[in-house]
Amino acid sequence: MIRVGIDVGGTNTDAVVMQGREVLFGLKTATTADVMSGVVKALREVIQGAGVDKASIGAVMIGTTQFTNALVERRKLAQVGIIRLGLPATSGLPPCCDWPEDISAVVKPQWRLAQGGYEYDGRPLGILDPAEIRRYAQEFAELGLKDVAISCAFSILNSEQERAAAGWVRELIPDARITLSSQIGRLGLLERENAALLNACLGPLGLEVVAAFKQALADSDIRAPFYLTQNDGTLMAAEMAARYPILTVASGPTNSMRGAAFLSGLKDAIVVDIGGTTSDVGVLQSGFPRQAGVAVEVGGVRTNFRMPDVYSMGLGGGSRVAADFKSLGPQSVGYAIHTEALVFGGDTLTATDIAVAAGVAKLGDAKRVAQLPEAAVAQCYGRLQDMVFNAVERMRTSAEALPVIVVGGGSILLGPQLKGMAITVPAHFGCANAVGAAMAQVSGESDRVIRLDDVPREQAIQQVRAEAEARAVQAGAKPSSLSMIDVEDVALAYIGGNATRIRVRVVGDLNEQKEVTA
Repeated sequence: MIRVGIDVGGTNTDAVVMQGREVLFGLKTATTADVMSGVVKALREVIQGAGVDKASIGAVMIGTTQFTNALVERRKLAQVGIIRLGLPATSGLPPCCDWPEDISAVVKPQWRLAQGGYEYDGRPLGILDPAEIRRYAQEFAELGLKDVAISCAFSILNSEQERAAAGWVRELIPDARITLSSQIGRLGLLERENAALLNACLGPLGLEVVAAFKQALADSDIRAPFYLTQNDGTLMAAEMAARYPILTVASGPTNSMRGAAFLSGLKDAIVVDIGGTTSDVGVLQSGFPRQAGVAVEVGGVRTNFRMPDVYSMGLGGGSRVAADFKSLGPQSVGYAIHTEALVFGGDTLTATDIAVAAGVAKLGDAKRVAQLPEAAVAQCYGRLQDMVFNAVERMRTSAEALPVIVVGGGSILLGPQLKGMAITVPAHFGCANAVGAAMAQVSGESDRVIRLDDVPREQAIQQVRAEAEARAVQAGAKPSSLSMIDVEDVALAYIGGNATRIRVRVVGDLNEQKEVTA
C-alpha cells in the first residue's frame, strides 16, 4: 500500500510518499499562515516527485502542532463547563484551581460539584442525584455552553457514574460535546480532570482542523482515508481526533522519534530532533518513545494522559548567536533562516553560520563567515555541542550505552561525533517526522486494578492484555500483527486483596481492509 505522511509544524510542513518500507520521495516546505494551503502544496509536490497515481494512495497519515499551538498561544479555545462527581469529598481543591490565570481568563471554565464518585477501593463515595446533574446541565445550556467535561473520583476504576451523568447532560444539551475524564487520563483526579477540560476547550478547533484536512485532501483529489497521529506514536481516525484533539498535542516529537527508529533500524536509542528553533530529545524503547511516568504540563496545566518523555531546549539551525559569541538561542530566526542567516546573504549570526564556519556543515556561501574569529567560533560551537551532549545525558536512566540518532533539518549542526560519542544521521533525516507519521501503527491500551488474591498475576495480565488487544482491533489494527510493547503492574498500598494496578499497551499494523474507527 502506498502511504503519504505529512507533519505540519510551526515552521515547516514535511511530506513523504512511501511504498511498503521504502521512501519514494520526501520534501520540506514552509508552513503557510493559513496552514492548509501549505498542506495542499506539499501534497501536490510530494506526489508529483514520487511519480505515483493518486488513485493508488491507500492512506494519508497526518501529524499536526495546531492543537499544541492553540493551548500555548491561548487562542481558539472554547468556554467549557465541568461537572465533578465527588461530594461530599474533593471540595477542598475545586476544578481549575491550579490553572495559570491567562488560560483561565480565556476558557472561563464554569465548574460544578456534585454528589458521587468512588473510594480508592472502588466502593461508592457518594450517590448520584439525577436532578442535581440535570440542574447543572440546564445552567450550562442557559450559558450557551456545548463543550462539557465530566470527572469523577477514581473513575479510572469505574466509569459508570461518568457515563450516567453524560446521558443526563445530553438530555438538556442534545448537541453537547462531552469529554469523560476516564477516556483521557489516568489515576490522579486533578490531572485527569485537567486533561478532560483541555480536550473540551479544544472541541470546536478539533472539528475545524479535521474538516480543513478533509477539504485539503479533496482539493488535492485524494480519496484515501486519513488518520492523525497520537502522542504515543500510533494512529487514530480523523473522526476520533475531532473528539479527542488533546491526544495529538505531542505527536510532533513522537513522529520524529518513530521516524528515526524506522530510518535507522534501531529500536532502543536516544533521539535528538533538531529543528529550526528548538531541539527535542527522547528515548526509544522497543521502537516507541518512552512514556512520561509523572504528570506533564500542557500549556502550563498539569495533566496525566499518555505523553512521551521528551526534553526540549531552545537550540536549532536558526538560533541567534550573541555578538560576543558567548550564548546562542533560545531566540531564533525560524523559517526566515534562508534569508537572514549570514551564509544565505542575511545579516543575522545563527547556529548554522557557526557550524559552517567550524567546517562541520557545507551549505550556503561559506566565504561570508570566513572572517569570523576562529577562537570565538570554536568556543561557540563547543557550547552548542555541550547543549546537545548534556541533553542526551539528561535523558539517560542508566549507565547502559545507547546509540544516538540525530534527525531533523538542523542535523547539519552536528558532525559524525558528539564529544567523542558516535552519532547516527540516517537517510531522509530531514523529514523523519513525516516518515514516522506514514509508518505509524494502531494501538490499544487497558489500565485496570485487579485483586491478585482472586486472580493469579499472569492470568490477570492476560485479561488486561486481551482488553487492550480488543481495543486495538476495534481501532483498526490487524489482529495477526498485534504485539505487546509495554506492561506495568504496581501493587497498591492500603487496599486489601493484594490489589495491583496493571497497564498493558499493544500495537499492530493498520488493517488495510478496515478503516480506523473511534
